[in-house]
Amino acid sequence: MFVVVDASVWVSRLVSDDVFHGTVKQWMAEQREQNIEFVSPFLLLAEIGGAISRRTSIPALGLEAIQQVEKLPGVRLVEMDNALLQDAARLAAELGLRGADATYVAVAARLKLPLITLDTDQKAKAKVKVACWEITK
Repeated sequence: MFVVVDASVWVSRLVSDDVFHGTVKQWMAEQREQNIEFVSPFLLLAEIGGAISRRTSIPALGLEAIQQVEKLPGVRLVEMDNALLQDAARLAAELGLRGADATYVAVAARLKLPLITLDTDQKAKAKVKVACWEITK
């Protein structure tokens, strides 16, 4: 089984002082124990690299996070072709989503997979197009 995981979840997992770090870390471990794989658009790498670099003020940590995620088993990165980007653009306009958020929703819609995000705005707007799972302890 697969789920689409937004950058907000990954950043929480990778930044130990994030308020959701423990919960996300436990949830991700439980999902992997059940052989659930995490899917994200390639955009994920830019998002986590930038977010971690900004939060820590240490660019090397952003680069390390990118490499770490690329090497993880059970992580699949989806190519961002023109069709996917057009879907994301339509979803951004239809639902009032930010562009990056719409890309994750487009991947979930295209692959008919649930979306996992900590972004409450994205989750609220995406629910009309895709299933959104909650991360629970």
